[in-house]
Amino acid sequence: MKTTRLIIVAVGGQGNLLASKVIGEAALRSGVPVGMSEIHGMAQRGGVVESAIVFGDAQSTIIADGEADVFVGFEPLETLRALNKCNANTIVITSLAPRSPSTATTGSCPYPELKKLQAIIRAKTAKLIAFDAAALAAQAGNVLAVNMVLLGALIQTGTIPLTVDNVKTAIATITKQAFVASNLAAFELGFYAAKTSG
Repeated sequence: MKTTRLIIVAVGGQGNLLASKVIGEAALRSGVPVGMSEIHGMAQRGGVVESAIVFGDAQSTIIADGEADVFVGFEPLETLRALNKCNANTIVITSLAPRSPSTATTGSCPYPELKKLQAIIRAKTAKLIAFDAAALAAQAGNVLAVNMVLLGALIQTGTIPLTVDNVKTAIATITKQAFVASNLAAFELGFYAAKTSG
């Protein structure tokens, strides 16, 4: 099958690793070959967490600069920071809700205006889907469900070989029972938002 490379970046505590686990579980249920690797940048202190997920028969789970087919950013500045992973054909999905990563809070990188940030991303990639995922997570009844909102948006694009049903089953299987309903609601809101954003 065609190899598809996905990068997910987030600030520690945003649920990047849970989203990756859901994707891995859904891939197994779909019979899709998948490999993953993760980079943790002091995640518990607000550092960056980056996941690389490769679907298909690839030699490596490492995604080099310019190789991402699809890119999901949980935090807008971190999306911009990791833009070197993208190319002119990459589809980018990002939340527009700032959650200042350590690079901004330490003053080493000023926080850019969101309009400017989006313009830079659009100029370097094929498509940008951008919306406030934190607001949709709150609407779903769980402010921590930003990861599920963005997962819904990702699945809506059809860029990775997973079905809605298998992802929803994976969400119900992997997430804590108390959060299943709100996580599924967040997924649906993200799925719909991806249809209307961009």
